[in-house]
Amino acid sequence: MEAFIHLITGLGVLAILFVVYAESGLLIGFVFPGDSLLFTAGYMVQQNILHLGSLPFNIHIFVAMLFVAAVLGDSTGYAFGHKVGRKLFDRPNSKFFKKKYLVQAENFYEKHGALTIVLARFVPIIRTFAPIVAGTSKMHYRTFLLFNLVGAALWTASFTYLGYFAGAALTKAGINIEVAAIIIILLSISPMIIHALKQKETRALIRSQFDKIFKRKSKQESK
Repeated sequence: MEAFIHLITGLGVLAILFVVYAESGLLIGFVFPGDSLLFTAGYMVQQNILHLGSLPFNIHIFVAMLFVAAVLGDSTGYAFGHKVGRKLFDRPNSKFFKKKYLVQAENFYEKHGALTIVLARFVPIIRTFAPIVAGTSKMHYRTFLLFNLVGAALWTASFTYLGYFAGAALTKAGINIEVAAIIIILLSISPMIIHALKQKETRALIRSQFDKIFKRKSKQESK
């Protein structure tokens, strides 16, 4: 757990901004843990662990910078999708591109329309591909930009401020920083865990692993 904190500290503010930008608009962005990064970064600002240069970082300035990075990321994804068009769906799978994620985002878009650009911010993986799908679908850019601004503001502000105020509450409760860090990180990764458990493939994998464990235990007990 502490390693994650040290990793973010070592990366610095600019790296965090890049991750937020990349997860919002680059094909490789789906591998980044955006929700947990924002939440943990907010906590680190509250604890004066994350700095801009040699000075402590103001949380409001930080949220504003994250907001800009998220807006630019989605705009990049939209521009890419608009330029490449439907040809992207014919692209073969690779280490950094899975067609199924693009299809999932398109199905999400067909269900929710323009509101997808806001809702997708809170759905891991989908948030990376939603602006690309909006671009391929030729959504009017003014409409896209409006929902982009709203979604980016809600996403960056909610997770970052939650991490910030959660850190303040834990500190006020007298919980030491190591335990607080563990609690913060567990809370921050909960959206990814919930999303993973909603996937049939994940649930099937978990069941198969439990079946293997129980079968192995039964064999050992029968000996």
